[in-house]
Amino acid sequence: MSQTTQHAKQILHLHTSHPPERKEFLTLLYLMAPTPSQGFVPLFVDFESFYTRNLYRRLRDVFNRPISSVPGGYVDVVERVSSDYNWHFQTTGEVHRVMNLGSYNYLGFANNTGVCAEEAVDHLHKYGVASASPAMELGTNDAFFECERLVAEFVGKESAIVIGMGFATNSTTIPSLMDKGCLILSDALNHASLVLGARMSGAKIQVFKHNNMENLEFLLKRAVVDGQPRTHRPWKKILILCEGIYSMEGAIVNLREIVRLKKKYKAYVYLDEAHSIGAMGRTGRGVCEYWGVSPDDIDIMMGTFTKSFGAAGGYVAGDKVLMDELRLKIHSTMYATSVSPPIVGQIVSSLKLIDGQIGGTQGVDKIKQIQDNTRYFRQKVWSNQEHQHTLSFKHTLSCSSSCQASPERFVE
Repeated sequence: MSQTTQHAKQILHLHTSHPPERKEFLTLLYLMAPTPSQGFVPLFVDFESFYTRNLYRRLRDVFNRPISSVPGGYVDVVERVSSDYNWHFQTTGEVHRVMNLGSYNYLGFANNTGVCAEEAVDHLHKYGVASASPAMELGTNDAFFECERLVAEFVGKESAIVIGMGFATNSTTIPSLMDKGCLILSDALNHASLVLGARMSGAKIQVFKHNNMENLEFLLKRAVVDGQPRTHRPWKKILILCEGIYSMEGAIVNLREIVRLKKKYKAYVYLDEAHSIGAMGRTGRGVCEYWGVSPDDIDIMMGTFTKSFGAAGGYVAGDKVLMDELRLKIHSTMYATSVSPPIVGQIVSSLKLIDGQIGGTQGVDKIKQIQDNTRYFRQKVWSNQEHQHTLSFKHTLSCSSSCQASPERFVE
């Protein structure tokens, strides 16, 4: 069968298997898809190419807007214009001061004034800009060790490993924990870094419905009863991957139930607290504190410093024996440059502020403020439902026009 005939049959299938409102879009997608030449690998993935050229490019002016200020409560957005349908931009010299609802500088520690900024400058003068070596070679110093000790104490674990990139913390740690003959049960809405780490591990992956404990228990029960495919041998390890607060939806993990199932079926739990550590719980210690769950019940606690701490990088924490073994296996500690000294200063000072070791009640006050602001915002949203309107755009230009108006409303 020729490629042209196959193409025609695919389009015919679209018109018989999809509702009318999707036919036009999918037909256009297939018609624009390049036909691969014999013996050559296509340069572009069809859908990604179509999406980038026909959707994202038309809306590009409302994404990745450059700013010219600290990402605090308000931010200065640089105005741009394009004369070639968003392929290139030119700045106009105008700046809009708008309310910032887009950054994750949750507690304001990323600002350019205050204790954290001063501590970062002090570390810059004392240790320099970069560590210039991996942690397993010459990339550590007394400040780095203090940082790892403070992280472990803060999350309630024996030991912690600090890594220079949050995404790489997940994508390089999980392959060091799991391999062939292991089973990973991953929440359907887990972050891409968790998904990538799971895929790179070589372990079998099964996805359970988002925050659905019945579905998770079904998979756990089947894994214990059936074992591995074909051989039916028991799995070496069963690891449950979940997030404290799911990054794109804002849902909070049902941690109590996950811990109960973990104990019942003798599995392990890997908890990603990128968005919850520092902001959830009375003292900012994340979803364990929020749910009243002991950190001892969580085998691997992971988090990032890019949100509540206003810094960069990530950490994993757990039992000392496990952490000592991971230090020798994680690619991020073996091959990647360790965290920059000024960033270490930022992390250490923000941890001490949250913990009340310095700055009096400043850290606790910030945690209380973000929680009060969240409750206030939610209350106002729910109490004014009659004034809410869901915007549905059937054309990308309509969406672009509405988003372009947002600086005029002082919201970004």
